Amino acid sequence: MKLSTRNWSRLGLLLVLPLAASTVRIVQTNSAGDNVHLIDPATNKVVGIISGIEVNHGATYAPDGSRYYISDEAESTLDVVDAKTLKVTRRIPLTDHPNNIAISKDGRKVYVSIAARPGAVDVIDTASLEKVNSIPVKGPVHNTYVTPDGKYIVAGSVVGKILTVIDAQTEKPIWTVTFENGVRPITFETNPDGSTKRMFVQISELHGFAVVDFDTHKEVQRITLPDVPGKTKNSDGVQGSPSHGIGISPDKKTIWATSKWYGYVFAYSMPDLKLLGSVPVGEDPDWLTFTPDSKSMYVACAGSNWVTVIDVNSRKVVTHIPVGQVPKRNITAILP
Repeated sequence: MKLSTRNWSRLGLLLVLPLAASTVRIVQTNSAGDNVHLIDPATNKVVGIISGIEVNHGATYAPDGSRYYISDEAESTLDVVDAKTLKVTRRIPLTDHPNNIAISKDGRKVYVSIAARPGAVDVIDTASLEKVNSIPVKGPVHNTYVTPDGKYIVAGSVVGKILTVIDAQTEKPIWTVTFENGVRPITFETNPDGSTKRMFVQISELHGFAVVDFDTHKEVQRITLPDVPGKTKNSDGVQGSPSHGIGISPDKKTIWATSKWYGYVFAYSMPDLKLLGSVPVGEDPDWLTFTPDSKSMYVACAGSNWVTVIDVNSRKVVTHIPVGQVPKRNITAILP
């Protein structure tokens, strides 16, 4: 079929239009407040506030963009938030006091860390909005993750000093790794096929992180963050975790870890873990997340009540965004 000049013009317009538009939000919880801040990374402005969640801890979001899920320490619930109105629409009772949360790749289940003895990961069905399982593990759980391929749930216990890997299909623990101190934040490196290659695990009292081979379940390396020349080490508010906050950029080129001792973040190259540099960010940097294009990183500074924005390529501070009281956990939400 021969296309007219007018039809060719229309086709050209379609080809230059984006196939789908997504809204990106940095979701920042505030551990000593009752609100959650939403930041637009295009403007670095707070564009929304979720209110009425006392001592909010972890956050995740539905892949279809309809909801946010926030763990509520004050009520021991998983709070469901309408993404358009930013109103809490339901509070789902949990087994006990929650900490951080994660969601399955298909969005059908939310996994909630239960930070009370004997330790468990609660499973919430997002269709019925009910707790459908509680997976027992050794030790109260601080952080729970889903591996990038969606096959495993990984739970870390500070008190138990143990990392537990759970089969996502059977919801049964299948192996563990123990450490000399508590398990803190974790991030994951993938193989070319998307399976998990290495875990980078922050540990209590370690100014750095441990490297664990996922296939052998063995620790293979430790990275110690350097001291900062001329900077006094500050142990106030560290809570036994001098390095708390770690993440790999979406382009898989760098891994970043926070130093609460010095108020810095440190960048290492991937996969060889060579030190690239450091950036001062504020007091008690506690968590970090990236924009999907890997251009910007957002570091929650619990002692400064702001989020520091860093240009990843230049390793320079772009700005500080004031948020709520004692900001800690944050995520990047990509909403259709």
